[in-house]
Amino acid sequence: MHNRDYWQGLLNQQRFSTHALIGGKPYIAKAEKTWAVVNPATNAVLAEVTACQAEDIDAAVDSARQAFTSGIWSGCPLAQRKAVLRRLAELMLEHREELALLESVSMGKPVLDAYNVDVPGAAHVIAWYAESIDKIYDEVAPTRPGTLATITREPVGVVAAIVPWNFPLDIAAWKIGPALAAGNSVILKPSENSPFTALKLAELALEAGLPAGVLNVVTGLGIEAGAALGLHNDVDVLTFTGSTAVGKAFMAYSGQSNLKQVWLECGGKSANIIFANCQDLDLAAEKAAFGICFNQGEVCSANSRLLVERKIYPDFMAKLITKLHSWQPDHPLNPNARMGAMVSTAHKDKVMDFIQTAVTQGGIVRTGGEQREIETVANYILPTVIEIESENVNLWRDEVFGPVLAVKVFDDESEAIELANNHIYALAASVWSDDLNQAHRVARKLNAGTVSVNTVDALDVTVPFGGNQQSGFGRDLSLHAFDKFTKLKTTWIELR
Repeated sequence: MHNRDYWQGLLNQQRFSTHALIGGKPYIAKAEKTWAVVNPATNAVLAEVTACQAEDIDAAVDSARQAFTSGIWSGCPLAQRKAVLRRLAELMLEHREELALLESVSMGKPVLDAYNVDVPGAAHVIAWYAESIDKIYDEVAPTRPGTLATITREPVGVVAAIVPWNFPLDIAAWKIGPALAAGNSVILKPSENSPFTALKLAELALEAGLPAGVLNVVTGLGIEAGAALGLHNDVDVLTFTGSTAVGKAFMAYSGQSNLKQVWLECGGKSANIIFANCQDLDLAAEKAAFGICFNQGEVCSANSRLLVERKIYPDFMAKLITKLHSWQPDHPLNPNARMGAMVSTAHKDKVMDFIQTAVTQGGIVRTGGEQREIETVANYILPTVIEIESENVNLWRDEVFGPVLAVKVFDDESEAIELANNHIYALAASVWSDDLNQAHRVARKLNAGTVSVNTVDALDVTVPFGGNQQSGFGRDLSLHAFDKFTKLKTTWIELR
């Protein structure tokens, strides 16, 4: 059923939203500015979408504040919030094909990845937070006799959630799931590259029974709509996933405005360490290929720095290059595609510049290193492995956001740890070892928000996700996500 012709038929019939959604209604920016959203697999314009400016952000914040203050959502019974969010998760699955198609054509990922992974994953996150909200208890402090001190969680108010283009629906669910479950009103700002699933999600939320104004979606450019949210004096919390440079800008915006809380999940350059006592090098090679190629390598926690112990280096590299042969890019609507198109021609060019600079700086290309044209469009890059000698090359230091793997050899455990930790980013890391003591020892010494042992990029809604250093702070997913979207209140009573 889900062959290329099937998806192309759906695309031919697809209606693309061109508006924002504020107060439960379609909204066109007052200045009537637009920007083009382009399908990277064809370079065809999908739609001209309204570009919200500061005055339109004012309207969205006003809508969210009014909804919050009214108590229509923030003050409703938890059972009602739970029912609405559970229904939203159900509707997402009912509209699974449309959401997957919108995700694929706007950012280039294989449509079956969106269908099989992204959409059900996002729906699961919404359902999980729906089920969690009536299972979090407040506290009573152990104060002296004659007093009672309660510690309660309350919604923070108006939350701005700014999400990237690589997993538009998934990361939107990571943000709005706990924020809405906690009783907040949310303004969701999707990337200008990929606004369509956010708009569809908001439409489905209204259908599920979410009151108008509780979830607003503002479309537009980051330097306009995103900056206006960061500078707004009536936004209580801003949660952002994206580049470190933009994350730093939001920190500055907070200081220039109302000192709103800012929670960041930024860049990554995750180390994948293969020790000689790993007994399944085939699996390690397979996962290393997955860790750099899944989603075209456009993953913040991609295992983009590979460290291999010297005594197994030739054997492991041969296995890795063989595994990468099955990750050749293809048109995103083809059912057998494992990698699709890069998100844009500009981003493809940026990744190719990284490859060329790596070679100039002494890197040795072991495989790939080239772009590929598919159906007259050259927005595809072959899986690339580049051996490097020095840590001081761009490919090792900077986030590439593409299927480009920097490889370095090491001689002992202490050197591997030092290489992994000597970086500005500290989002994730992986360790391959069948020595349990070594696995524990190394995992404890690695500076990373998540350390995966004998796998890569381990992730589940039940565990927190986020990083340290310039990868940001705060955590998405798990019950810990509620820390971002609630505030603690102590109520002290002197009993008489």
